[in-house]
Amino acid sequence: MISKVIIAIASLLGLAAFTNGLFMLIAPEQWYWLVPGVPERGPFNQHFLRDIGMIYMLIGSALFYGALYNSALYKNFRLLLWLMPISWLVFHAIFHAWEVVVGISGPEALLVDFAGVTLPAIVGIGLLYASYKLQGKE
Repeated sequence: MISKVIIAIASLLGLAAFTNGLFMLIAPEQWYWLVPGVPERGPFNQHFLRDIGMIYMLIGSALFYGALYNSALYKNFRLLLWLMPISWLVFHAIFHAWEVVVGISGPEALLVDFAGVTLPAIVGIGLLYASYKLQGKE
């Protein structure tokens, strides 16, 4: 049962990350103006947004790919497959918090960013932990 929950959460997080990245790649200016807090962080940069969009697409692909394959061998590999993209999500969230600590952004940025930055990192850490705990048990 818990394995199915992990698969569902990873699939949703992967799909959300991939979709976000695709949006950034296809329509970077629309993404820039639609995502709360982004315009306050600096001027629009199409190249930079598309670069980050590709990163999100890779993160989404890795999470979704790991969720799709359910063989015993792959469950042990899933942790390694998810480690780097989730690490990026965590470091991204830490960077946003650092910006608040050093005064680049106000504390309200943590609330504005929570759903798109901090929550995916927290969910990712949970996925890594659950995947680690389930290694070789199913």
